[in-house]
Amino acid sequence: MAEYVRGTSLATAPSGYCPGCMHSLATKLVAEVLDELGQAENSLNVISVGCSALNLLYWGQDYVSVAHGRAPAAATGAKRANPERLVFTYQGDGDLAAIGLAEIMSAANRGENFTVIFANNQTYGMTGGQMAPTTLIGQKTTTTVYGRDPATTGYPFKMCELIASLEAPAFVARYALNSPKGVNDARKAIKKAFEMQLAGKGFTFVELLTNCPTNWKMSPLQTIDYMNTNTIPYFKPGVYKDKEAEA
Repeated sequence: MAEYVRGTSLATAPSGYCPGCMHSLATKLVAEVLDELGQAENSLNVISVGCSALNLLYWGQDYVSVAHGRAPAAATGAKRANPERLVFTYQGDGDLAAIGLAEIMSAANRGENFTVIFANNQTYGMTGGQMAPTTLIGQKTTTTVYGRDPATTGYPFKMCELIASLEAPAFVARYALNSPKGVNDARKAIKKAFEMQLAGKGFTFVELLTNCPTNWKMSPLQTIDYMNTNTIPYFKPGVYKDKEAEA
């Protein structure tokens, strides 16, 4: 068995994410793929507002920091101006599916040639645990203290399904980070998304189902069970669109 070696894309700084938060795992997966593809120096990360913004401390590549929800718009400009760069956004559910919903759907509909890594933990993690567009029915948050009620707040957005329904996107997939298989599948999906972008195939989107022990008010171990029982049955993992495989 080969010895694990920290890649150059991942900083040595201690993680500032809450204990047990899967954002740190997602950060590591992205860094590993960048190293494997030899794209660390060629990549550009567009960082929006939220817990995802902490990644500017942990990834060593170039980045652009933008307003809440505007990462897809900024990534569009960055990629068009620098078509040889590997451009990607890393966004949470409040950022992408609420404040930035118009931006993500428009970029996907145009088939912009960049990659979106979407961390879905069903809550506004950084700002106090409010209900997000992906909060599950019955899930308690600081703004749905009795649980989300679809009669007043609607149903959780399924972003992979929405984006896959558009004509232009090239690759759309979702995987959960609460199991070894899910982690391995997620890593493969991120790699495929980056490779398709580098080949000029168009818009690629990878959703990572994550947790939030702090705002879910659970231990990290409890969040793994909660994801198996509640998150994964609603947000089903898998590949939702792959134009390369369909060709």
